[in-house]
Amino acid sequence: MEDLKVLSAGQKVPDFELNVYFPDKKDFGKIKFSDIFKKGNWLVLFFYPADYTFVCPTELADVAEKYAEFKKEGVELVSISTDTHFVHYAWQSAEKLLADVKYPMGADPAHIVSKAFGVYDEASGLALRGTFIIDPDGKLLASEVNFFPVGRNSDELLRKLRAFKYVRENPVHVCPAKWQPGKKTLTPGKDLVGKVGDKLMAGT
Repeated sequence: MEDLKVLSAGQKVPDFELNVYFPDKKDFGKIKFSDIFKKGNWLVLFFYPADYTFVCPTELADVAEKYAEFKKEGVELVSISTDTHFVHYAWQSAEKLLADVKYPMGADPAHIVSKAFGVYDEASGLALRGTFIIDPDGKLLASEVNFFPVGRNSDELLRKLRAFKYVRENPVHVCPAKWQPGKKTLTPGKDLVGKVGDKLMAGT
């Protein structure tokens, strides 16, 4: 894994295995990406800089509020930092904002997974705020990387996940900006060139 190149959208994700803390079980274990895909599930990786920090618990709590909705969509969500799974246990037990966290908390102290996804910051030894959506075939479909000071929005993450699920199930369609389930989609073709606005306003 030492020579692994940074992954880009559209590429196949290697079969990583992580030590994790399972808050719902109050126990430790491992997660292997291939085991998730074998079940036909999607995978969302939610990298964050470190335990016992300041913006991070607000982000993890925000994702925890939507975790049940992600699960209904057939998604396994795993948070990851460069801390160990033992530190995850201590932090989740102590920080009130994390009381409702049920998703697995992955450990990447050797920085292997963080480097593969291009979120490892050499200067600090921490992971940037990276979010990655991976389909059941193991293909990386979406990536978002933020620098340390600004947190993310789980509403937008869930929206993008649902849009990618829709186009996977309806491959002739594409989803316009701000698309939500039940809203209009587009079917690319010569009749749509230069007429996207007309199509969207037509109600068809």
